[in-house]
Amino acid sequence: MIAIIDYDAGNIKSIEKALEFLGEDFVLTRDKDVLLSADKVILPGVGAFGDAMGKLTNYGLIPTIKKIIEKKTPFLGICLGLQLLFDSSEEAPGVSGLGILPGKIVRFSDDSVKIPQIGWNKLSFPKKSPLFNGIEEGAFVYFVHSYYLVAEDFSDVAAVSEYGNTIHAAVCRDNIYACQFHPEKSSETGLKIIKNFCDL
Repeated sequence: MIAIIDYDAGNIKSIEKALEFLGEDFVLTRDKDVLLSADKVILPGVGAFGDAMGKLTNYGLIPTIKKIIEKKTPFLGICLGLQLLFDSSEEAPGVSGLGILPGKIVRFSDDSVKIPQIGWNKLSFPKKSPLFNGIEEGAFVYFVHSYYLVAEDFSDVAAVSEYGNTIHAAVCRDNIYACQFHPEKSSETGLKIIKNFCDL
């Protein structure tokens, strides 16, 4: 059973549709016992960093997420769900992230590109990750974001993309996986990435 963390995130329906298409058994929940007993957990996200951390706090989900990580349950953050795993974001000064991985979320600084980035961009892979098994170098995926990750430890970075700045587009450490892009909106490539996660 795959559990999707329910904290009023905006991209839940598209993730549910992708999992349904793949024939996966899943549940949308904020029940702590269900989340802790799941085989895999997905943290979705569309919206603002500060608001999302507020929702996770209000629903009492932060200790649960940290326990899921500690249990070594495969965990996938998507878009804002990636950003929340890190220490802080320039979008919400003074608001702490989950701090599960070291790094910060910054706003695009290159005025020559349109912000937010909305559209398809290609990936390259500085290291191997099971999340990208069967995905070719230069594969295109779909992004929607104004802020991006600068990981403190580059060994965590599983995929990068270029859009004015170098974007740390995906991370992988132990049981933790996360993508800045939306695999659930990235056609066959994205479905393959989600399937790779489901098959871990």
